[in-house]
Amino acid sequence: MKRRPELDFAFQFAEPLRFGAAPHIVFKLKVTNSGDADIHSVILRCQIQLDAVRRQYTADEQTGLQDLFGDASRWADTLRSLLWANTSTIIPAFARETTVDLQVPCTFDFNVATTKYFAGIREGDIPVTCLFSGTVFYDGGEGALQAAQIPWEKEATYRLPVRVWHELMNSYYPNVAWLSLRRDVFERLHQYKIDRGLPTFEEALLDILDDKVKARIA
Repeated sequence: MKRRPELDFAFQFAEPLRFGAAPHIVFKLKVTNSGDADIHSVILRCQIQLDAVRRQYTADEQTGLQDLFGDASRWADTLRSLLWANTSTIIPAFARETTVDLQVPCTFDFNVATTKYFAGIREGDIPVTCLFSGTVFYDGGEGALQAAQIPWEKEATYRLPVRVWHELMNSYYPNVAWLSLRRDVFERLHQYKIDRGLPTFEEALLDILDDKVKARIA
């Protein structure tokens, strides 16, 4: 009788998704089957975390992450891992080993903690952990299709070069940053822009900021 599949996972490298409808980072994921049974398909679910506590930070990075974790003197209590994404993929038939693309969506919304984290780091890499679950469909012998669950303890770690994220955002949003506003705040900003005859929201914000600086100096 064939041994049921035993899957292991390892990240090989990561790169920005080129020319996609929305920004994604593509991880090349190596999947190895140490069992005897051939794999018919796998429904793979992935929970991806940024292991912020497994990294050292420069003084500039501590300043850039202050909005997320507070002052560095409090990081012993506030620094924590961040949930990046939940995603899934279908792995087609293979016997012993295969490599698949795992696409992870990325947002540029600065109200989202992971965006603040990526933006606050300019160099080096970021420790990532992926926790796997899902269902494996395999040949149980004599053409009988069987199913088995992927154990929750299956995981893979990777050190993601932060330049991959910055390259991704620069290609999708060159010289642009996204900020989500409450509807009532947006309406006030919109009216401010109209009242002063300003052509863009950028100029409205600059006008407000300039007024604040002038008031502070005065």
